[in-house]
Amino acid sequence: MRVVIGSDHAGFELKEKIKEKLTNEGYEVLDVGTYSAESVDYPIYGHAIGHAVAGGEADRGVAVCGSGIGISIACNKVRGIRCALCTSVAMAEMSRRHNDANVIAMGARMISEELAFEMLDTWFATDFEGGKHLRRINMLEDDVN
Repeated sequence: MRVVIGSDHAGFELKEKIKEKLTNEGYEVLDVGTYSAESVDYPIYGHAIGHAVAGGEADRGVAVCGSGIGISIACNKVRGIRCALCTSVAMAEMSRRHNDANVIAMGARMISEELAFEMLDTWFATDFEGGKHLRRINMLEDDVN
């Protein structure tokens, strides 16, 4: 599976640890930046993640900023992206099971590295249930102009 990953400066350290974890587990990782802890603007990286997934360059995406809020909003501005900001393993699971999230966002200042890794393990292992949830996903897509 090819995974795109990106962050702003506040998420840089956690992004690097996640990238190492995913690479060690056999994922092909596309890093769209940032590449240091120097201050940058999160929308650049959120859009890059979103476009990589929507354009088929990656199967799924991981987005990290300080709170996870800004970068998740930026990702969700890209048509076809369902980015879920998660702060628990249960949220990560449900974002896949019911929402077919194709990007997970997290806040480096809000969660521990251990929790981030647990959420990722669950997120990648959880399948979309489909059924009535597919109808709802289609309703979301229909509303995007």
